[in-house]
Amino acid sequence: METYPISSIQKDRLVHHLDAPDLCPDNRQALTRIPFDASSTLNALFEEQVARAPNSVAVTCERLNVTYRELNARANALAHVLRGLGVGAEAIVGIYMERSIDLIVALLATHKAGGAYLPIDPACPRERLGFMLEDARALVLLTQTSFITDFPPTKARVVCVDSPNQTPPPDKPCIEDLAPLATPDHLAYVIYTSGTTGRPKGTLVTHRNVVRLLSATDSWFRFSEQDVWTFFHSNAFDFSVWEIWGALLFGGRLVVVPYLVSRSPEAFYQLVATERVTVLNQTPSAFYQLLQAEETVGPKTLALRYVIFGGEALTMRNLRPWYERHPDWQPKLVNMYGITETTVHVTYRPLSREDLNSGSVVGEPIPDLQVYILNERHELATIGVAGEIYVGGPGLARGYLHCPDLTAERFIPDPFGAKPGARLYRTGDLGRLLPGGEIEYLGRIDHQVKIRGFRIELGEVESSLCQHPSVREAVVLAREDALGEKLLAAYVVLDQPIARSELRNYLKRQVPEYMVPTVFVILDKMPLTSNGKVDRKALSTHDQQPMPSQNYVPPQTDMELTIARIVQKVLFVEQVSAEENFFDLGVHSLLLARLHQRLCNELDQQIPIVSLFEHPSIRLLARHLSQPSGGFNGVSKIQNRAQWQRGALARFHRPARRTRQA
Repeated sequence: METYPISSIQKDRLVHHLDAPDLCPDNRQALTRIPFDASSTLNALFEEQVARAPNSVAVTCERLNVTYRELNARANALAHVLRGLGVGAEAIVGIYMERSIDLIVALLATHKAGGAYLPIDPACPRERLGFMLEDARALVLLTQTSFITDFPPTKARVVCVDSPNQTPPPDKPCIEDLAPLATPDHLAYVIYTSGTTGRPKGTLVTHRNVVRLLSATDSWFRFSEQDVWTFFHSNAFDFSVWEIWGALLFGGRLVVVPYLVSRSPEAFYQLVATERVTVLNQTPSAFYQLLQAEETVGPKTLALRYVIFGGEALTMRNLRPWYERHPDWQPKLVNMYGITETTVHVTYRPLSREDLNSGSVVGEPIPDLQVYILNERHELATIGVAGEIYVGGPGLARGYLHCPDLTAERFIPDPFGAKPGARLYRTGDLGRLLPGGEIEYLGRIDHQVKIRGFRIELGEVESSLCQHPSVREAVVLAREDALGEKLLAAYVVLDQPIARSELRNYLKRQVPEYMVPTVFVILDKMPLTSNGKVDRKALSTHDQQPMPSQNYVPPQTDMELTIARIVQKVLFVEQVSAEENFFDLGVHSLLLARLHQRLCNELDQQIPIVSLFEHPSIRLLARHLSQPSGGFNGVSKIQNRAQWQRGALARFHRPARRTRQA
């Protein structure tokens, strides 16, 4: 197969990694390989796995294990309910839940009923949630009782999966598998991504898209029933598709990572070691935090076979601490480039310590895909010359929900395709073909960025900011902080003075937390280029005047002064009010982990990360830590306190809304 129709170099350099040494302690060659039938659906393949090993553990969540038989029965019970509500092929079911066993049941039940799931992150603002449900014309919304007051009025039928009055008990006959309604070419899920017009757009992905991904990469990874995966990412982020179905279709065990554990690198590192995780999927930003956690708590015995990167560009030099402590093949680090519209992953690149000084090389395409580097005239770019990355093959999604014009713009006819109707997806990413046949990722062509694995259209954030009555103009850029981590910075021109916290809270009601800028800069006017457009390059070096805190209160006690110094270091600011909420200062999930680590180290206390949610200001935290019980070794307690997850999640993501009860 011609992976690149550019020159014979690419064909000659197609790497077959089955020759790599197998260092897993068990004999993986002896394991039964499970060929995926492209004519199967995800739920059919799952049911085959249930038949093969019904008593194997399928999902673990906070020490609770559920077998494949039990998971299948619970999903069947809910699927019968969904069928009764009219769910069938192509029907869309919204899923608004926290990571849990119930969420896995909801996904399976939706597919068993024949429908496609619409994942909605609990951090999603009410307005965005309402838009997605209406735009997708969701027939049913599956949720949990703790969320019942969180969503706006909807035409969808609301079903609480954890309420005994909503679903039949598992001892009734309806736990049997349902007759299939969906085919491989029916929708599996609809994921909404940021849009340039200020409105998110739904990407339509089929069962066949996902099944062929797992089949086409099987010869590289050889996943099996002995693998243990983590469900770490939001199910509204398509990396979770790889995590969930990679585990369940190969008969592995899926470990659900509670929200607070995912926000504490130390707690997550402990979980990876304790649960004997073998397949770890991480965005580079999250993995960098895990590296720091390993250095802090000390290396533990790990069972990892693979660490698979995706979601954003990987900076190779940041992996140096890992390679100083671990050999190249135990575990194997793999860099994979992908886009939601091409079903999670497009390329594969195994890494080694020899790559530490290289650029962001993302490797070669998955065998059933084609990748082209094209210039503005849609001609093949010369080796070594930058161009836009285009992707073709069976991984391409159908397009965008209710957006035929946008679909036609981004999914174009394949000028190199041998089959009638073949398409290419124009990614908007820059890349270049290297002499050895691999691709180097060079960044975005437009104003779309990825931060912490989430794809963000800067225009959507700008559009939301400009809707505030006090904002005249707004430009949002991605830039790096002093540690090299990417963040959003908003540059605003105001009609009247406004507090930074008000702007931040306004945005939190409009867009997800990951789209809220960390830095706000107030300007008298926007710098312009000679042709009258905003000079974005000038903004990044513009004299920055951070928007002042409202009612500045200086820290007073020794503890307050110490915490203030730590907060200033983490946020790279000169002054922080003792009473200002950390999250109003722009503390997102990764900054929270960094702040937590600095506090523990410099105060020499084992502070549970939940304390930062419960006491989110210098004054409140100082008062709490000054008490005898203010600090303790909280890793194990965090892992076992589901009520803290729900309460803290609500406070972190929805400060302006009613806090859910634990």
